[in-house]
Amino acid sequence: MNRGTWTRRITMTVVTTAALTAMAVPAGAQAATDTSTSTVATAAAADVDYATWQTDCQAVMNEALPYLKQRIAAAGAGEKPAIVFDIDNTTLETDFGFSYPQPANKPVLDVARYAQQHGVSLFFVTARPGIIAGVTDYNLKYVGYNVSGLYVRGLFDLFKDVAAYKTAQRVDIENKGYTIIANIGNSATDLSGGHAEKTYKLPDYDGQLS
Repeated sequence: MNRGTWTRRITMTVVTTAALTAMAVPAGAQAATDTSTSTVATAAAADVDYATWQTDCQAVMNEALPYLKQRIAAAGAGEKPAIVFDIDNTTLETDFGFSYPQPANKPVLDVARYAQQHGVSLFFVTARPGIIAGVTDYNLKYVGYNVSGLYVRGLFDLFKDVAAYKTAQRVDIENKGYTIIANIGNSATDLSGGHAEKTYKLPDYDGQLS
């Protein structure tokens, strides 16, 4: 996530939080060492439009799905596989119009659905502030993600380096006994720091997308 873009959007988000909260309804390891990263989409920022972005996201997920199918099938007895996702312009469409609930990024949702249908836990690690945790959780579940855990930034986290904050959350997930078989995001801060067997980077077009 690009911190500047998120900061520009946060004022509108906070203003609408109270109304959105009223809409939300409650929902009824070891550290890995292989940090291989997928091919980054190559469209220039000047070429970015929704169709281009979706095509580029699909290309990355086309790389991720065969690996996940193989890795899930090879999971050992008692292993607790997990995938960690970023949110803005990774699991949800954020920069292509504001609405609530925000739509799912379909190529990512398709992969997430396959994983969750095959026993993989989904964790979401975002730089979004804790004040909108409730509406974020509802949004993810509303569009089809099974949320095993949502990590948002508390007050003191707002003063930490985003990459270090996100790495610490992956460590926490591992400490709960999960093996993070993939980490998917659209920014280097989503993926750096290790603690995932594979990383897949969606396009941000030189930081143009949050």
